Amino acid sequence: MREIVLDTETTGFEPSEGDRVVEIGAVELFNHLPTGRTYHQYINPKRNMPEAAFNVHGLSEEFLSDKPVFKDIAQEFIDFIKDSKLVIHNASFDMKFLNAELGWVNRPALPMNQAI
Repeated sequence: MREIVLDTETTGFEPSEGDRVVEIGAVELFNHLPTGRTYHQYINPKRNMPEAAFNVHGLSEEFLSDKPVFKDIAQEFIDFIKDSKLVIHNASFDMKFLNAELGWVNRPALPMNQAI
């Protein structure tokens, strides 16, 4: 059984207010054991980094300025996770952001039942 343990970092709490994903990290598990395959990407949000968000993850506008935007990494991310179950600590938060980002680049949303 393949699972992906996943986490994101963002510029804030609400994609509907312009907050964006700035980092995705994922680890592949097979039968609950790490396989060694990982996915990690910093993402340029093309917006300012609020101080409160910076204090959580330490990612500055300057650091992210030369990183790809989400539309440029969307397919690689989807190819990594496929239809595997996503193990996410705060699934409703991360799925809300990932689906907002996917929607903004005209890609299908991830089904909420994919996350556990």
